[in-house]
Amino acid sequence: MRTPVIGVCAAFEPARWGFWDQPAAILPATYLDKVRAAGGLPVGLVPDPRATQRPGLVLERVDGLLLIGGVDLEPETYGAVRSPRTEATVPERDAFELALARAALARDLPVLGICRGMQILNVAAGGTLHQHLTDAGFAEHRRSPGRLDSATFHEIDVVPCSLAESLSGSGVQVVNSHHHQGVDALGQGAVVSAWSLPDRLPEAIEFPSCQYALGVQWHPEVDHLQHALTAFVAVAARPAREDQPA
Repeated sequence: MRTPVIGVCAAFEPARWGFWDQPAAILPATYLDKVRAAGGLPVGLVPDPRATQRPGLVLERVDGLLLIGGVDLEPETYGAVRSPRTEATVPERDAFELALARAALARDLPVLGICRGMQILNVAAGGTLHQHLTDAGFAEHRRSPGRLDSATFHEIDVVPCSLAESLSGSGVQVVNSHHHQGVDALGQGAVVSAWSLPDRLPEAIEFPSCQYALGVQWHPEVDHLQHALTAFVAVAARPAREDQPA
């Protein structure tokens, strides 16, 4: 199997390292390690207005797209008025990732969205978000801020024979949570393939018309779960389809 190049969308945040304290593109090693372990070559993708306008500049150079976790989406991206519950946003990152996600779905490029990345996929397809889950009647999904270990574990119900099953297993599974927003109205073409128990919040969405387009609300990149990205990377390793748009 050839080595597929996986574009990993970087967070863009204030950061400190060595003598420096300034805005920086950040790629947590946990995501990179899981891509490498699955046989992929991760490369960082940094928000850029040219690529936001022309996503093909990026997508023509990668075999798969990984959308990682991070801060809240700006509510206007899904037609909502900002709630006081919405936290920090990075509009430049939103615009960049939404453009890449829409183009990836359109050209059937393999794409995996994790936590915020699942929300990006849903909004890119025209869906909406709950700006604060407990206000909408759901359970608290960020019980231990800053942690993704057993203190954050909860059960989900995974649909058999789904892409979500290939990542976590089917039936009742245990995953971690670190989010206060979630999917409300589903985007066009999306189906729910896992729900949180017992509150029935969508925990995974996928797009059956695509060869691999999956979003999961949990964090499979951490070692506590031992979830592999093998299926995602394997699909990305396939030869590119000749009918993909330029």
